[in-house]
Amino acid sequence: MEILPVKKAYIVTFLKHSSMPAWIIYAILSMIFAGFTSVLAKYGLQNIHPDLGLGIRTTTIFFLITVFTVFTGKWKEIPLLTQKQLWLLVLSGITTTFSWVFYYRAMKDGLVSYVAAIDKASILITLVLSFTLLREPINARIITGCGLILAGLVVLTWKW
Repeated sequence: MEILPVKKAYIVTFLKHSSMPAWIIYAILSMIFAGFTSVLAKYGLQNIHPDLGLGIRTTTIFFLITVFTVFTGKWKEIPLLTQKQLWLLVLSGITTTFSWVFYYRAMKDGLVSYVAAIDKASILITLVLSFTLLREPINARIITGCGLILAGLVVLTWKW
């Protein structure tokens, strides 16, 4: 059963012959879909409470991920999870819940362009945590990018 009209073989062939690592391609696709997400959500929240909209979105995500996990056989990896991994994923789910609740409430009342930009500035927190907890390398390019993101956040939120 094909979920997408694009054949899996075409995607695999593209990824194998691309000069970019697969994770970069996935990140770009994530960026594109995330861009649509905010605008679609804003329209969908008209005349309803943001928590209801978030509930519908989350139910849809749960259903689609469950179908994907079952059809691709990924559910067989459950025994590979350690207790620590399970707790970290549960904590990630809890923080995602808080993030989405506040995001949808902000989206309901605010301008999508501002709310999304402020939300995406969470990358600053992600980077600090990745440097301190995951010991990922830090360099001048990353620091410059962080500074530019922070400057953009200040420009958007500062009262002129």
